[in-house]
Amino acid sequence: MSIGIVTDSTCDLPDDLANELGITVVPLYINVGGESYLDGVDLSRQEFYERLPGWDPPPQTATPNPGMFRRAYERLADEGVTEILSIHIALSLSATVNSARLAAREITSAAVTVLDGGQVTLGTGLLVLAAAKAAAAGHSVGEIVQSLREKMLRTHVFAALDTLEFLQRSGRMHWAVSKLGSILRIKPLLKMHNGDPQIEKIRTSSRAIARMIELVKDLGPLEELALIHTNAPERLEILYDKARHLFPKHGPPLQAEVTPVIGTHVGPGAVGFACVSAAEEV
Repeated sequence: MSIGIVTDSTCDLPDDLANELGITVVPLYINVGGESYLDGVDLSRQEFYERLPGWDPPPQTATPNPGMFRRAYERLADEGVTEILSIHIALSLSATVNSARLAAREITSAAVTVLDGGQVTLGTGLLVLAAAKAAAAGHSVGEIVQSLREKMLRTHVFAALDTLEFLQRSGRMHWAVSKLGSILRIKPLLKMHNGDPQIEKIRTSSRAIARMIELVKDLGPLEELALIHTNAPERLEILYDKARHLFPKHGPPLQAEVTPVIGTHVGPGAVGFACVSAAEEV
């Protein structure tokens, strides 16, 4: 039995890590005017974030079509994979998982299980990493899925945005809310847990940072803690310095610049955490 792990480009796993673990990443699309770019393939993160504020109309994002997933599954089957576990961004944020499910129904050369990870960015990435390591250790797909469902309940993503502008531009937030936020200088704090996206309105960047650290601390002992940002390395370093004491003591933390597909909606200047609380001892 050979198990292949598939995900999508919103997981934000570094390419070298995905390649090392044999993880297949299917890209989403970024559409700008009449141009269409494959996320993480045709447009670098640096170029995207530099051009984002000036694009008018703003970029739009699109899911991979079922054919892209079908071809990814078929390639793995041709390589000798007999079972595939496909893990994706939360259905509450994207229809990507539905495209994967449609493709899975058409595949007969391998058994495909599609899982809504209930997360975004490295929240998904940490689940995918756990799945790839478990598959390499010889666990079955059923065992991996059961473990991931438990881990999903302990996985959180927090992100402090620099502005509400891009949520408004992308249509992900009602214009009136965005306008109110601009007037009051609100710094939105996004929270994602088990498929449920929420937002807190905080007045200043420093308070947003402090609030994120408080939220992470309240989760208790941590199994994993990673860093995310949207073209904000200096702000990320400040966050890391303030939260350094919260990181598990096993090497430098995983960190990622968030994919343009997510950056389209949250804009540059955001920083945050993807974290997994420690499992309760039985």
